[in-house]
Amino acid sequence: MSLCQPLDRSFFQLPTLELAKSLLGMLLVKETESGTASGWIVETEAYIGPLDRAAHSFGNRRTPRTEVMFGPPGYVYTYVMHTHCLVNVVSGREGNPEAVLIRAVEPCTGIELMFERRGKDKQLPDLTNGPGKLTKALGIVKEDYGSPIFEPPLYIAEGKKIHSIEAGPRIGIDNSGEAKDYPWRFWVSGNRFVSR
Repeated sequence: MSLCQPLDRSFFQLPTLELAKSLLGMLLVKETESGTASGWIVETEAYIGPLDRAAHSFGNRRTPRTEVMFGPPGYVYTYVMHTHCLVNVVSGREGNPEAVLIRAVEPCTGIELMFERRGKDKQLPDLTNGPGKLTKALGIVKEDYGSPIFEPPLYIAEGKKIHSIEAGPRIGIDNSGEAKDYPWRFWVSGNRFVSR
């Protein structure tokens, strides 16, 4: 039994920069055998494929890892970076490999489960205020790769209205030339769960 209705797959057909902003406030939900956990998305980063030096698919680089990005929008792109699993939503037209990284969420349900997964000693904002933290807290794993983000067990549902969004350069991509300065990171103004 799903917590709430997943968004229709057509939602994910928005242009990538628009999708990155539209995802703010939406509810990211993961159902697992140990329970369901969810959080409102409060920070995202857009990666505009072939022309974006910071994107894994820069120059249309097609590898087993980036393959899902060449498919239709609305699918899960997970990868591991420094032992952390990161979760992205594939965006852009089919054949045009783009994606939106989910950088931070504000816990909604399953908070006890999040503390079990992340450590009882954590402060609440520290549970999910980063891309590797939120996947661990929600139970999102590399094996979620390629699944539709509009169907359980990992999906995005209608969330809450956001009143103010800010934009700035993306984080941790210093070696990507001019792309490091693109203002393609978006976050909910004043939200304490934003990564930094």
